Amino acid sequence: MGNDISDTTIPIIDAREIASGDRATDAKIAAAAKDAGFMRLSHVDEALGLSSHLRPELLKFFDLPTSEKSKLARRKFAPEHPNVYRGYFPLQSGQPTYKEGIDIGADAVDSARTGSFGDPLLEPTPWPENADDWRESVAEYYVAMEGLGRMLLAALARGLELDPALMTPLFDSSNSTLRLIRYPERSAESLPEDLTQVQVSSGDPRWLVGGAHTDSGFVTLLWQDDNGGLQAEAHNGDWIDVPSTANGLAVNFGQLLEQWTGGQVRATRHRVLGGLRERVSIPFFFEPAVDAIIEPLPLAGCEPFAPFAYGDFLWDHMSKFIEFQGVERAA
Repeated sequence: MGNDISDTTIPIIDAREIASGDRATDAKIAAAAKDAGFMRLSHVDEALGLSSHLRPELLKFFDLPTSEKSKLARRKFAPEHPNVYRGYFPLQSGQPTYKEGIDIGADAVDSARTGSFGDPLLEPTPWPENADDWRESVAEYYVAMEGLGRMLLAALARGLELDPALMTPLFDSSNSTLRLIRYPERSAESLPEDLTQVQVSSGDPRWLVGGAHTDSGFVTLLWQDDNGGLQAEAHNGDWIDVPSTANGLAVNFGQLLEQWTGGQVRATRHRVLGGLRERVSIPFFFEPAVDAIIEPLPLAGCEPFAPFAYGDFLWDHMSKFIEFQGVERAA
């Protein structure tokens, strides 16, 4: 059983202040990254000029017939398909993590950032047919999240007393991922025998539908619906609710950033509770280029490490997730 406790340890920062270069805001972001490893952003839509109708447009993907979504399935689920990393993943019964979704790459906005079916990390996204309006909405949201990611990158660097130019060039050909996720209400046949139940403050037990994990990249920008369900692990091991924020996002920092900063930034484990009703979310994983070489930063207390290519780091981390287990990265 996990304990449901107050969300007051998750700091809230106004997104409108991030682009200003205000040193106080930079310090708040750095403090959140070092301590909680999580923060919540308010007024995101206002700061980025996003319409309130944009996310519902993105989620119309799940209204497609199963036959249409299956045309986009990754090779793990459709062996005849060429796409390994991008595309659709269906529900998998009998697993603790129970969700369907689609992973969309940088070709949403720039086809030059993807290649042919060589390195899976650079493969193009398979797109649904006759969905031009939906693709335009995807591109608009992708551009907005990349812009926010770059603003956070610069603000965090300043908050850590670093020159942002030490980090920002590695994101010029960013290989970020936009993911659309639907967690349906769980049916009896979908439940594994040992699925964990968690008691929450509302009094209703919830299923653990997204296992505890850390993200691999630089930062994750997550929108979640009003059902909530996201929890972050506190320093003492308790699980803290990260509730949804009107016109806002939850932000957590990834393993890349933790390693890059010698552990000064915290990649916090988090999990998802649900199962009683449908839940949808839209995470954006802001990541550097696949061939970006990560080298130690000039931070006091940052232990030296051997430089590494982000693509290798990413594949090693993501291949442990249920949607990718058993998949190989063939050059």
